[in-house]
Amino acid sequence: MATYKVTVATGDVAEAGTNNSISITLVGSRGESRKTTVSFLFLPGQKKSLSVDCRQDLGPIVLVRLHKWRLFLEDAWFCKDIQVTAPGGTLYRFPCYQWLEGVTTVEVREGSGKKLVDDELQILKEHRRRELAARQEAFRWKTFAQGWPHCLNVGSILELDSNIQFSCVRATDFTGFLILQGASHFLSGFLLRNTSWNSLDEMRTIFSRTQGRDIVPEYVAKHWQEDEFFGYQFLNGNNPIIIWCCTALPPKFPVTPEMVAGSLGSSTDLGKELKEGRIFIVDYEVLDDIPADTINGRQQYVAAPLCLLHQGTDGLLRPIAIQLSQKPGPSSPIFLPSDDEWDWLLAKTWVRNADFYSHQLLTHLLRTHLFGEVFAVATLRHLPTGHPLFKLLMPHFRYTLHINTLARSVLINPGGLIDKGSGVTYEGLQLVVQRGLEQVTYTSLCLPDDIRHRGMSQVPNYHYRDDGISLWEAIESFVTGIVTFYYGGDAAVSGDTELQAWVMDIFTNGFLGRTSSGVPSSLQTVAELIKFLTMVMFTCSAQHAAVNNGQYDFGAFVPNAPSSMRHPPPREKGRAFLQHFLDTVPEVATTANILVTLILLSSQLKDRRLLGHYPEERFTEAEPRQLIRAFQRRLKEIQDRIEERNYLTELRYNYMNPLETENSISI
Repeated sequence: MATYKVTVATGDVAEAGTNNSISITLVGSRGESRKTTVSFLFLPGQKKSLSVDCRQDLGPIVLVRLHKWRLFLEDAWFCKDIQVTAPGGTLYRFPCYQWLEGVTTVEVREGSGKKLVDDELQILKEHRRRELAARQEAFRWKTFAQGWPHCLNVGSILELDSNIQFSCVRATDFTGFLILQGASHFLSGFLLRNTSWNSLDEMRTIFSRTQGRDIVPEYVAKHWQEDEFFGYQFLNGNNPIIIWCCTALPPKFPVTPEMVAGSLGSSTDLGKELKEGRIFIVDYEVLDDIPADTINGRQQYVAAPLCLLHQGTDGLLRPIAIQLSQKPGPSSPIFLPSDDEWDWLLAKTWVRNADFYSHQLLTHLLRTHLFGEVFAVATLRHLPTGHPLFKLLMPHFRYTLHINTLARSVLINPGGLIDKGSGVTYEGLQLVVQRGLEQVTYTSLCLPDDIRHRGMSQVPNYHYRDDGISLWEAIESFVTGIVTFYYGGDAAVSGDTELQAWVMDIFTNGFLGRTSSGVPSSLQTVAELIKFLTMVMFTCSAQHAAVNNGQYDFGAFVPNAPSSMRHPPPREKGRAFLQHFLDTVPEVATTANILVTLILLSSQLKDRRLLGHYPEERFTEAEPRQLIRAFQRRLKEIQDRIEERNYLTELRYNYMNPLETENSISI
């Protein structure tokens, strides 16, 4: 007779318990136990202990089967884990962390990370094969829009598997927050006003009502007209990845030395500043000829500007020339700081409008949300639960499929919030993302490479770069430890067929098989694997935090990030004035619509999981758990450095503080 001590733990999440019957079967290398009832009542956070008697020693325990049965009412159960102590005292851990629904049997593997080649028992190989076959049936690809990354084939959040849906707590918080903010603006009358703002000061009243969220918007409202703040946002605003060091002016932007001499100062000239790396350029060519929409029956307009900036002797960036189209000529003047105040301010506001589209559709939607979903679906389709990389990556996809499915239902769908609140048509929105994907490179997704490629290594006050590199290196160090623990060398990487299928699925369905992107379709070495995993985890955590969390801060004051423009770009100078400006930026109702979206997208909801926090203990070996603790210590050091820098700063850059950075794209 062999007696096994078993402990079954229910997760400590809302509604995790059940009053359905739960039984268990132990599966060892030399046989299996009979089915043994655990209990008919489980409470959240509770553990149930029992003994399972067997006629003989089962050998190492490799699987447990959980059987859920109901007599009358369905009551889903969330199992945290199972621990089994063998007669000789050996402890086996079985991380589960999943919902069991209906009358079902779920097989849970022992928690050691195993690649396919590591599984020697046929029963484990078969379990692996069945699990992936079921996942590939459940998680299928579909095309949401032509030329976009593919996405999960579901029509609404109601079709999602329970294990990838929002928790009850978060779902309630999310819905309640949306209703609350919508109602508060509605009661204020903003959503009913299809007219221009009466003044610049009146625009501040909309965010002064969102208590506790008005500190940065107030700063923006005070400084938005200043060239220094305009330049600052290309480094540390919502879209810090589109500015390049400019060593030669493109022919389509014919700025002359005479035009900018006054901005550069008497001791230098344009040629010298270009040569010495102090001239920078932002080009919104992706918006060229994008069709514009109507809002409330009124035609809107879209521009594809170019902006030249200069780094002064004080280290600050300032704009020195703006052209509002890709085609130079008499009807596309180059605006300068020396122009009339309203001409220059309007030109900068057109750049901010272009930046709104670039940020929302490419930097935010495409390069974090859509890619994050691709990484998540490919992981579910090709990496079984026991694979070490599944254990590493899954926390970084928490809620991503839910939030993206929701976005396709209410945010980026025809008639959705972006369609209603922005100046491009729905077809234009689709075209921008399509063009953006065609331009994405692997280099641009790997932060250290991207910084070098854009020539931005030496620019002072580039907090996005500095904090981002710190986080990239911390993630890379953690990933290096995990990969070297499970992969003995390059041959183990190239020979991992599940891994290779995963990478190929990402290349094919995320980047549409475009080899010119430089995105790998296979991984041959340990170094290549470490870099790719670091990119995936960084994109889903730090990069999303950087481009998401400040949306309300920088967008609440409408002239700083207008979502539409109601007059065409000026074709000559000397025609701009205050009322024309107020009649160009979004009307009151459009502003309110967009603001509700921005508040929600940059909110901190309950049930967050911060970067490096892994309460679901998927790794059971000592080494990975030590690596997690080392990762957390390094993140705390980064947090302390950021908070020390921010202590005496009026405008704090805190978006990549580990305390503000979630593991995953969940909002």
